[in-house]
Formats: sequence, C-alpha cells, structure tokens
Amino acid sequence: MSTPETDLDREILEHEVSRRLHWFDVDRRKFLQLLGGGLLVCARSRTARGQESGRARPGERELPKEMSAWLHIGRDGKITVFTGKVEMGQNIRTSLAQQIAEELKCPVEGITLLMGDTERVPWDAGTFGSRTTPTMGKQLRAVAAAAREKLIDLQAEHWDVDPSTLTAAGGKIVDAAHKRAAPYGDVTFGKNLIKDVPDEPRLSPASDWKVAGTSVRKVNGPDIVTGKHLYTSDVTRPGMVYGKVLRPAGFGATLASLDASAAEAISGAKVVRDGDFVGVAATDLYTAERALAALSAKWDLPAAISNKELFEELKKPQPSGDRNEPRVSGSVEEGMGNAAVKLSRTYTVEYIAHAPLEPRAAVAEWKLGVLSVWTGTQRPFAVRDELAEAFRIAPDKVRVFVPDTGSAYGGKHTGDAALEAARLSRAVGRPVKLTWTREEEFSWAYFRPAGVIEVSSGASREGTITAWEFHNYNSGPAAIATPYTVANQKIQFHPSKSPLRQGSYRGLAATANHFARESHMDELARELKMDPLAFRLKNLADPRLKAVFEAAAKSFGWGKRKPGPGRGFGIAGGVEKGGYVAACAEVEVEKSSRKARIVKVVEAFECGAVINPDGLRNQVEGSVVQAIGGALFERVLFEGGRIVNPKFSSYRVPRITDVPSIEVVILDRKDLPPAGAGETPIVGLAPAVANAIFAACGVRVSGLPFLADGVVREEKRA
Repeated sequence: MSTPETDLDREILEHEVSRRLHWFDVDRRKFLQLLGGGLLVCARSRTARGQESGRARPGERELPKEMSAWLHIGRDGKITVFTGKVEMGQNIRTSLAQQIAEELKCPVEGITLLMGDTERVPWDAGTFGSRTTPTMGKQLRAVAAAAREKLIDLQAEHWDVDPSTLTAAGGKIVDAAHKRAAPYGDVTFGKNLIKDVPDEPRLSPASDWKVAGTSVRKVNGPDIVTGKHLYTSDVTRPGMVYGKVLRPAGFGATLASLDASAAEAISGAKVVRDGDFVGVAATDLYTAERALAALSAKWDLPAAISNKELFEELKKPQPSGDRNEPRVSGSVEEGMGNAAVKLSRTYTVEYIAHAPLEPRAAVAEWKLGVLSVWTGTQRPFAVRDELAEAFRIAPDKVRVFVPDTGSAYGGKHTGDAALEAARLSRAVGRPVKLTWTREEEFSWAYFRPAGVIEVSSGASREGTITAWEFHNYNSGPAAIATPYTVANQKIQFHPSKSPLRQGSYRGLAATANHFARESHMDELARELKMDPLAFRLKNLADPRLKAVFEAAAKSFGWGKRKPGPGRGFGIAGGVEKGGYVAACAEVEVEKSSRKARIVKVVEAFECGAVINPDGLRNQVEGSVVQAIGGALFERVLFEGGRIVNPKFSSYRVPRITDVPSIEVVILDRKDLPPAGAGETPIVGLAPAVANAIFAACGVRVSGLPFLADGVVREEKRA
C-alpha cells in the first residue's frame, strides 16, 4: 500500500476536506479464540516501504512493527482469509480468492474472504489507488504459498516421507507414489500452528497459473443477483430507530436559530442538537422525515462564488505559497529557443460528483461503551479512527463492519454517515440507521476536484519535443509527469483554495492531467502536420506505452480507414499506477447543430499479468462508460453556497443510448507482476474524444465537459 510520501496519499491529505489521517500499530487479534484449531499463517513486515500499517508523526514515518495477513484452515477444510480490503463492485473478492487458490492449490469455492471488519482483520490503509492487486494480492499469495509448504511439511512428518515427494492439489496433500491423499482439514486438525512467511516465498510463476489468469465467475454473484446480499441500508438491529440530519442552507453556513417545538410534538420522534449539528430520530423513516420537515431553522450564510468565477478563483495565489516544488530538468527557455513550433494552451475541468449506486448509509449502535457501526466505506480503519477521535474513546472501543458496498469510485473515504448515525445513537440510547437521500449525496459528499491546467511546449520541425512546461492548479499531481521523452521540462502542481468540498475520485487528477497533456499533444502534432500517432511514437521511449498505442491503433484501423462525413478519429494514452492505456475514439458531429455522439471506442490496456481476464475487461469497459460522463456532460453547478443540480434529473450521467461500441484489447504480460486496473482505464477516453471532435468539425474543446445540452461547446476554431 502506498505511503504518505506518494502522490496518491498527498492528494488524499490535500483533498479530503480537512480530515485528519491517523496511523495505528497493528493490534494482536484474538483469532485463535474466534476460530478454534487450525493453521494460522502470519506475515511479518520488516520495512516501511510498501506496507500498510504504521504510525505517522510530524515530519517522519515510523517503521511499522508488524503487518499480518491471516489465513485459517478449518477442520472441514474450509479456508478463511482475513483482509482489510473491501468489495465495492470491482470484484476483488473473486480476484483475491483466485490468487490464494492458485498458491494453495485448491478450488476457489473453498475460500471465504472476511473483509473490512476492524475487529477481525489486520489493519489496512484502505481500498484505493489500484493497490489491492499489486500489494494485498501479492501478500495473500505469499501467505497461501507459506501455508502450502507448511501443510506439506506437516503431512510428510505424519507419513514419515520426504516432503519433496509430496504435492498439493485440489485442497489435499497428495502422495502419488503411495496413491494416498489427505484433505487440508485433516492435516491441520487439532493443531494451532503459526508460521512466518519467508522473505522470498516460492510463488507460482504466471506462466504456470491454473486458477489465477482464468475468467472465474464472481464468487458471490448469485447473492447479488437474487437480492440475498445485504447492503448497509438492509442492516437492522434490535430496537433500531431511523435518523435524519438537518442540512445547512449552504456551504459554510452557521445555525443562527432553531425552533424545534413542532418536531418535538410529533409522537415517536426525538430532536438532537449539538452545536450546529441538528438531527432527529424516530421509530420509522416516515416519522423521522416528518420531524425533520417540522424543524424551523435560520442560517447565516457566508459569501460564495458560482461556476462563473471558479477558474479565476482556483488561479488565485495562496497566502502560504506553493507547497510543491516544480519538477525541472534541462532548460525550458533553451528548449523554447530551439523550437520551430511553439504552443501555449489552457485546459479546464469542472467538479463532478461520484453518483454511486448506493448513497452513504450507516447503522450505529452503542453497547457497554463500545460503538459498532455498519457502513459502506473504502477505509474501515480510518472511519474507526474518525469515530474514536470524534467521541474521544480508544480505537479498540470502536468496531466498523463493511458490507460489500454498492460502488464508491473514490467517494467513500470518509465516515460522514457513520459519524452522524453514531451521534444520534448516543443521544437517543438506541441503534440508529441513517441513509442519505440522493440529494444529500449530490450536495454534501465531496467532489472530484476542478482544475486549471496551463501547458506550453515547443518542437523541432522534425517532430521532436524540445520543451514542455505544465502547471496544474488544484486538480492534483497524479500522472502529472509526461511519459514522453523531453530534455527540457518544468512540471508543477499548485494547490488552491477550493470553494467546494473535494476529495478522491476514480483516477483523480490523472484524468485531468491526461486530458490536458494528450489534447496538447494532438494540437502540437497538427501544428507540425504530423499524424498524431506517429508524433507520439516518435517521442516515446517506453516500450510498454508504445505497445498499447500500437495495439489500440491496429484494432481500430488507425491510418487504414477513413472517417465518414461529420466523423473524426482521435487517439490518446498514458500510464498511471502501473497500468498502460491507449484509446482510439470515433465521434460523429452533426454539421448544422453540432450535436455529438461517440460512435466507437477501442481501448488497449496492459497491467502486467492478468488475474481474471473477464474481470479486467469489465473494469476497462466500466471505466470507459464512466469516463463518458465526465467527458461529455457531467458538471456540478453551484451558486450562493448551494448545489443547484442535486438530482439525476438535472445531473447528467451516461445512459444506455450514450454508450458506443466498445472494444477492449488486453495485453497479458505474464512476465511482469500484476498491477491494479480499477482507475487507469478511465484516463484515455476524454482526450481521445476531444481529439476526435476536432477531427470531425474543427472545434477544439479545451474544457471538460465538452457538451452543453448535447451540443459541442465552441471555444475556438482551426
């Protein structure tokens, strides 16, 4: 898992609404009490780099004492694996199970993952940053491999044979020479044995995979489809009541006065006030909503800007100055002086909402001084720590459960609903369920940061980039470095004071930075009168990025087929979080109305060895569809401290009719370790579509989203 020194964590620290991050040492778990006899495998951490636990102090990072990944094999042979990662629809429950099954040489069906229960799983920073596969996947593979070796040793001792004569297969230890086998449950029966994972475990190479590398079906898919699976909003507790929270009249508003008499007169309802926090709890949801509507509040609102002033606001210098030093190599001035073609452009991105299928929800219960909370979050331990800090109790007095969650896209890092439900529960002395409405989700959750990006470049007449200067204001530093070979460059991220609450989003700033960079590369290529693909390849040294560009272009037919009337082709690509992506898009723009639609997308993706090909293809396709919204029409509108489009009827997301033909080309590199794929596939679509729009109608759109009421926004013409 990434450490605070990485761009990803810096962005979380900077963008997550002033929430403090806390780091705690791993506590010893009472697993043997909970599980009974069997084999328990612990992985001991020896370095801070790449680990997922520890404690941060101002100015330093303390080495974690221990990180443990637990695997238990029961008498019945069932295998339970404990992880702090959570399932949000990305299907890591399946892909992690595949990796464990591969090393343990057992069926996927025999593995159960216990995820996101802070009392029963090892500490984990959270599920974000495309880190589950390369870090937790590798860790659990090592644990499973160690367990496999231990099982062989145990049975070899029992049979009094050389361990090298035994193998593991089908959930059994097999002695082929004597035609006998022992199920794992028999091997571990009556034993409580602990084994440390070696520093260099013997992992199965990807070329030999039999379970990993195949398209295994979603392990709990039937429960999802049939409705058996319970989400947070389905959780009930004995004596539970329903909570609602009074929302301010606008961002930054303070409560001037409150008349709660009408609400307090409603039978079955109780009003809770704590400073500016006001909520109600009632025996049923309808009564809670009636009581909330009966509250009469007056608010003091600070001055607030609207979308019209947004980009000027983000460019304002900050009193503390820039905290991020520029990345400089060579001399941009010298490179510009040697350039035959020079170009300067400004690109912008608006705030967009996460719009998850499942709005924030939580059930909170206080019992004997212990707080238990069920909630959908990407970071159960961080939410535990938020709750502990808010109520001034020890973290071990808080337990957070995360049911498999109905999507997050980076939007569920904080414990908003959990804090609210716990506050109400403590006040009324009963368990409280609190579920945000769709309007609350759109208005009070954080957004993907807006940004302004300024790019200046120079190139020789032969097409070599001689200078590159790139400044990002507010949207973030992820993928800010150019993957192209440029001797003279200056790249800098400038934090801004955001008028809206902002935080992580799928791909976060990588989408904005790829949009600006790849749009600019296209403009520069056209100034040079070069083919956009040839120009990119000329300035690329990275063979993996070259490979995805060439794969996407080949499947798309780049350079071999001509666009029809009113149609244009665009290409874009890049690298982020260990994933390499290239996208080709075909766009149709009506000449008279400038109405636009995406006709076809071909996206090539490479993230090392592939764990589940169908799962990866689903991730890429889902990223493309989600990217369509941010590229074409998603935009948070705000004025007077309020969000003015807080509903799906006014906040446009992709619909079935917006989805083009999508072809996914997967490059499976079994010679490379697996990387994550939850985020990077989203970054290629927007610039590819922008470049295709220009090719179709000669209009260069330099701001996301591209369309207004379905029509291409005209900014400048060629």
